[in-house]
Amino acid sequence: MSRDETDPISRAEQSEGTAGTACCAEVPEVEEDTVVADVQLLSALGNDTRYELVRRIRAAESDVCVCDLEAAVGLSQSAVSQALSRLYSAGLVTRRKEGSWRYYGLTDDAEQLVETLDALRTDDE
Repeated sequence: MSRDETDPISRAEQSEGTAGTACCAEVPEVEEDTVVADVQLLSALGNDTRYELVRRIRAAESDVCVCDLEAAVGLSQSAVSQALSRLYSAGLVTRRKEGSWRYYGLTDDAEQLVETLDALRTDDE
């Protein structure tokens, strides 16, 4: 059952109560590119594994090797690499290759996001 069917005030009654006055302000435009970029960034963090990887990389003293992350989160190298690739595409991690090893660090954007999340949690406590 939809909300309109259960709401005791009909749309007609609502319209009568606001006749002659605007009930809502004009909603400003939002840049589509901004929305797309923000959703990509937030969805990259919207997975337990990827978010844990960001937290573990942040807690490390320097860039972290994939093999160390693999052992820390208990997932296959393939799963960790795939998660890191998604984080890299979203601009949340940096990567560099030394020989056959890949090392990951956080971008400034990721640092700021984690700091903001920490501050929000601290404010709620």
